[in-house]
Amino acid sequence: MPKSLRLELLAWLVVPLPILVAVNTWLSYRHAEQTATALQDRMLAGALRIIAEQTYYREGELHVEVPPAALELFESASDDRVYYRVVSPQGTLLLGYPELGEPREGLRAEEFTYFDATMRGEPVRTAAFAHPVIGAPEPQTVLIEMAQTLHAKRELAARVWREAIQYQLVVLALAIVLVLLGLRFGLRPLMRLRDAVLERRPGSLELLSAAAVPQELAPLVQALNEYVRRLDRRMAEHGRFVAYASHQLRTALTVLNTQVTYALRSSDAATREEALHAMRDGVRHAIRLVNQLLTLFVAEAALQRGEREAEVDLAEVVKQVLEELAPAAQAKSIDLGYEQRGAGARVRGSASMLHELVANLVDNAIRTPAGGVVTAVLEQSAQRVTLRIEDNGPGIPAAERERVFERFHRLHDEPANRGCGLGLPIVREIAAASGARVALSEPPGGGLAVSVVFG
Repeated sequence: MPKSLRLELLAWLVVPLPILVAVNTWLSYRHAEQTATALQDRMLAGALRIIAEQTYYREGELHVEVPPAALELFESASDDRVYYRVVSPQGTLLLGYPELGEPREGLRAEEFTYFDATMRGEPVRTAAFAHPVIGAPEPQTVLIEMAQTLHAKRELAARVWREAIQYQLVVLALAIVLVLLGLRFGLRPLMRLRDAVLERRPGSLELLSAAAVPQELAPLVQALNEYVRRLDRRMAEHGRFVAYASHQLRTALTVLNTQVTYALRSSDAATREEALHAMRDGVRHAIRLVNQLLTLFVAEAALQRGEREAEVDLAEVVKQVLEELAPAAQAKSIDLGYEQRGAGARVRGSASMLHELVANLVDNAIRTPAGGVVTAVLEQSAQRVTLRIEDNGPGIPAAERERVFERFHRLHDEPANRGCGLGLPIVREIAAASGARVALSEPPGGGLAVSVVFG
């Protein structure tokens, strides 16, 4: 089942949101705890200030009072307990609970400190204040402490946290709705592009318009248009190929039909024999044309697949082809030779396709005028293998060397029975499928040299 782009984008956008909310929830809880602690510390500090105002020297005696206002600050529905203690400069308990814990470090005058402790089995928040006593005969401080249990603080933190979570859930819901709307409207150009492609007539190769396409979809439209251009060129080439192939086959069959009719109407045995020989040559030409068409089709398929099947000994392939075509070369008194330079010549490709490549090159070469010389040269270097087929025939003009790779293209001065213009196109297709390149040149003594470079 194909993936949904909408669902994938939705997952990338929505799935991280709960994670962010979870992280933010934890941070919100920490913030609520800190807020509640800060509020409790302020209340404890306020109570200490009230008690400090009631701590003074009078007539040489230290007086301490805990006014009701200091305890009324902590009134709430949480049933928290409040503890206090006042210690004289000499460390004597003046007022309060003796078991209330002391600060770890001494305090300077007018200095506050806050710490967590345990009182009667319950955790408490404690504040301590070093109060300089007014009217003392010498500078001295009284330690005043106030502690409260944590019920009210925890309720406050939970309430702050719940309110923050509610706001975050509302924001999360709104974000999901906005993401869905954004995807719906944001994917509209893509849907319009899809509809534009689906509404096209079968076989239509018109280019897509990129005028109303968003910037992000422009590369896709350009890629589709480039593909359409390549497909158009390919279809045009196939159309020309089919037309040329049909013309060649129709011509061969028409000539063969004419020769058969001529032979049937003739009563002369010599004339009939001549017609039969012509018919045999026509059938051979047609068979060669069909075989080359099939070979070209197979080579094109191999190029499209991009396959290199195995490692092939190119020297063995060349020797086998030369042995097969030796009788044809001997019939035309052509000197067919072979040279190998280097230890080996192994290449990647299909053995059957490479056989067709070499056979087409050698067959084209021995179609030179009788009495010529054709040499197959195989060179092995550190980086590549080069196969070169040389002949001393009329050659190909430099201006025509690229055009001879076009299908059914033949030189103007080439005899009609020389070939059908498919040999070199087949060679180029097979070479491309094997990762090789083909080049034409003129050897020092004149003629034509076709080089196939592997690697």
